[in-house]
Amino acid sequence: MTQHKPAITQRIAPEITPTVEELEAQERRLVFQHFTHDDAWRLGSLLVELAQESQAPVAIDIRRAGQQLFHAALPGSTPDNDAWIDRKRRVVERFGAASYLVGTRFRAKGSTFEDSSRLDPDEYAAHGGSFPIRVEGVGVIGTVTVSGLPQLQDHRFVVAALEQFLDDDTKDEERN
Repeated sequence: MTQHKPAITQRIAPEITPTVEELEAQERRLVFQHFTHDDAWRLGSLLVELAQESQAPVAIDIRRAGQQLFHAALPGSTPDNDAWIDRKRRVVERFGAASYLVGTRFRAKGSTFEDSSRLDPDEYAAHGGSFPIRVEGVGVIGTVTVSGLPQLQDHRFVVAALEQFLDDDTKDEERN
């Protein structure tokens, strides 16, 4: 019998919903110095590794300037996850902010993205899991998106990977 590793959702408290301010602080903190094809591969590989460790049934997508640089579909993910990736990614591309942050801003105003954005819900979803790739001095140049977990957990999964990736990058630069 296979022993299951704890899911990523158990490592991150799902009951605590972040505020708009906390989500905005994440975006200010998670900024790249550069973002190359190699960076996309390393980030995507890290996301796959973390998903495999926790047996998360996710699809992963990384894009820069409209070009898909990385995609993976792990066991348990479905074609629906790719459709969700596209819908969440379009929100980030349109609003320049994480898909979960965009949805949270609408909820904070007492509404919903679906009711107030006037955008086609078949094309746009302000659900967690897509995060802007922001380069210092440049702005948003792409997206990293995960789909397959509940929306807050998708968001937290991407944020945890970005934190680890950027922390590792900083340590590498300090050694050189």
